[in-house]
Amino acid sequence: MAITEYEDKIQEIIDKNDHDSFITDFLSVYEKIPRSTITKLRKGIGRVNLSKEPGEVYLKNKLYYKETDQPLMQVYVDLERKVSELGSKPRYIFVTDFKDILAKDTKTDDSLSIKFEDLPQYFEFFLAWNGIEKVDFDKENPADVRAAERFAKLYDIITRDNPTATAHGLNLFLIRLLFCLFAEDTGMFKRDEFTNDIMAYTKADGSDLDDFIKKLFENLDVHEEQRDVSLPSWVKKYPYVDGDLFIEPHESLKFTTESRTKIIDAGKKLDWASINPDILGSMLQAVASEDKRSHLGMHYTSVPNIMKVIKPLFLDDLREEFENAKGDVDRLNELYARIGKIKFMDPACGSGNFLIITYKELRQLEIDILKELNNMGTSTMYVPSVTLDQFYGIEIEDFACDVTRLSLWIAEHQMNVKLHQEIKDAVRPTLPLKKAGDIICGNALRLDWSKILPHEEKDEVYLFGNPPYLGASLQDRNQKEDMQQVSKGRITGYRKLDYICAWFEKATDYIMNTLARAAFVSTNSICQGEQVPILWGYILQYMKIDFAYTSFSWENNAKSNAAVKVIIVGFSDKKNKIDQMRKIISGSHIHVVDQISPYLTDGKDTVIVLRKKASIFGLPKMDFGNKPTDGGGLVLSPSDLNNVPNSCLKYIRPYIGAKEAMNGLTRYVLWMNSEEYKSVRDEPFIQERIGIVRQMRISSHKVATNKLATEPWRFEFISYPSYLSDSKYTLIIPLNTSSNRLYIPMLIADRKAIPANSTSVVYNAPLWLMGLLESNIHMVWLKNIGGKLKTDYRYSSDLVYNTFPVPEMSTRRKNEIENLVLNILDIREEEGGTLAELYGSPLAEKNPKPMNARLLEAHQELDRVVDRAYKPSGFKDDAERLSLLLEMYEEKVKNVK
Repeated sequence: MAITEYEDKIQEIIDKNDHDSFITDFLSVYEKIPRSTITKLRKGIGRVNLSKEPGEVYLKNKLYYKETDQPLMQVYVDLERKVSELGSKPRYIFVTDFKDILAKDTKTDDSLSIKFEDLPQYFEFFLAWNGIEKVDFDKENPADVRAAERFAKLYDIITRDNPTATAHGLNLFLIRLLFCLFAEDTGMFKRDEFTNDIMAYTKADGSDLDDFIKKLFENLDVHEEQRDVSLPSWVKKYPYVDGDLFIEPHESLKFTTESRTKIIDAGKKLDWASINPDILGSMLQAVASEDKRSHLGMHYTSVPNIMKVIKPLFLDDLREEFENAKGDVDRLNELYARIGKIKFMDPACGSGNFLIITYKELRQLEIDILKELNNMGTSTMYVPSVTLDQFYGIEIEDFACDVTRLSLWIAEHQMNVKLHQEIKDAVRPTLPLKKAGDIICGNALRLDWSKILPHEEKDEVYLFGNPPYLGASLQDRNQKEDMQQVSKGRITGYRKLDYICAWFEKATDYIMNTLARAAFVSTNSICQGEQVPILWGYILQYMKIDFAYTSFSWENNAKSNAAVKVIIVGFSDKKNKIDQMRKIISGSHIHVVDQISPYLTDGKDTVIVLRKKASIFGLPKMDFGNKPTDGGGLVLSPSDLNNVPNSCLKYIRPYIGAKEAMNGLTRYVLWMNSEEYKSVRDEPFIQERIGIVRQMRISSHKVATNKLATEPWRFEFISYPSYLSDSKYTLIIPLNTSSNRLYIPMLIADRKAIPANSTSVVYNAPLWLMGLLESNIHMVWLKNIGGKLKTDYRYSSDLVYNTFPVPEMSTRRKNEIENLVLNILDIREEEGGTLAELYGSPLAEKNPKPMNARLLEAHQELDRVVDRAYKPSGFKDDAERLSLLLEMYEEKVKNVK
């Protein structure tokens, strides 16, 4: 159940006129207490209740409960003594007089002492009955989830009751209501003031609640001394808020008993002082978005992941400067002044997570500097340094912008409270609200960032965030137009780029010739495959990569993580000489390097460019497989062979595509030249099959396909050569293969087999070539250079094979590799099964299937031999392999046109 379901069900029990069935009703809320147990308790049958005392319930291992009209503490002590003498202790002791509750968790020794009426807010104390320990609940269900769930219900009710209300009006009401609830729990208003006034000054049916809301909201934007003297006293007592939060008129809404009750519940049942604004913002955005509602509490960005961006971008440097300045008043004051001048912008800010965490970290640094100065005996009047007007954001959703502003105000108040707690003489009032940054609602790719956040050459400015990814095939027409406008003709291949690339381009324009720096979270596809030369070929003319996180899971702290594989790339102008140390962060390892390549390895700005003609390192030619374009006429299933006349059997060939290669399947094709076709064209079977081809080609909307109808017996594209050597092999590689495998399963085919267009093929291939391409070092090249199609590797002869660096290899080395390949082929045959089965999916996050153990061992032996061909001493990791390959490529292209 959702949190609010527990609370509401228990509230119904608390509100009953009598409590004769209280304990059975209460137990029934927890789903894993067997229904049969509760039924027997209610009926007093069986040996479920092990206590014979009136008013007591003793459920073995679960509960010892007692209701009483005697002094509660004495009854509790007596019961606790009785439980201590039991051999098998119940998980909970529970005593109540229906005014108060005393309870204990005998496993954790946690105790509970509350008013009976407050039990709904403490339902989690008893969640062990559902197999959920409190520590896990607290970790996965913070107060923010409670708040978001309650507001989701309230939002639904108000939306239902106000079908003609505007989305903006509803959302603005929600934001203002949230502020008031937060204000009354945190000292900006008097404790419970807002909720108590609703209870006291509005009718139970909610009919006059809108008048109450309207009167209050319009006066929160008026200075106390300027308010109408005739206002009711309950309005006059509220402080002036400002901050533009209440400047816009309230849109009238209809309220009911139900919606009024939900508002009061939100005030009474939630502790708004414990709300985390960085998490709450995303949840509230989900409340108002139907397509996100099912993910409530699942898609906020965790603080640790945000820190991965801001720490290497600027926070580590500021913290290091603080450590170095300790004991030096001048340096501390300089740092204090510096942090008040830095500007930050998230150009895809959503509900403001990055801005909020950055603000809180800067405020904490401000506090730490003040504490250090105080420890040194420096006594000065507190003057704020970090302010909200240093923070900027762009977001396309109107409601998200409002949520960002609200969350920043909440964060500011929390840090003001913390300031006063840690430095007693430092007081920083939250009200009236200050301007919450410059949060702009609009399309970031159509706006001029320099007008939103103007900056001079030497200004300290940081751009960061987690912009939308959207692969090229998922972009709509408007997004393609966004990409076109950003590229401004500078990037001709922009249609092949992920949507996020436009943020990298805009940031490059903004940063150029200044000290500003940027870091974005992105899918790793922008640093792999065809996108690298398109995007980074442009950016690295002007920028350098300062730090990078290689691929990792971008998760949140919710119970159901919404994890994707991402990278983080930080960059700045090449002329910016600040922080010469470059860092590549992989898991817990930090590699300090001189330069970071666009493939996020130690290396230069080299980008791998498509090479269509042939392998730059002299490997045998790789072709596409043969493409029929036949409507099914030339391709035959095994059952179709039953209809082939004897005169045509010699024209039937095995047909091997990626699916056939991986799964051990067989299809066939009619394979004829013009003369051969003439010799059998009168056969009914041939007439039928060729008729299918001719009709398909004639009906096509493509002119080139129409022309092919004049030669319906031949494939559209033919790579199969006129000559195949007896001493060499046909090597077939699936174009797409799962990235969950350690190696691409490649196939040596019969010379008569026709490779399909779902494969790449090397005819007349030496056997050592298969060993080279089946090696781990080639897989490293494929992973980083080839890119992916969704979650599959996309094997490209132009981008992967023709660019793959190959060292000079002796005949002896090639013979050694060939012997290892023959061993691999033998193991495949001996172990049996398809290539898909033999190679498994050991890297799959869900349901991983291991690679055949013998086959894996043989491949690993091959890897060691091939590695030594590149580097006699071997490699410590794949990053070192890729760095060497990039060096080899760069050296080669210098000498090749």
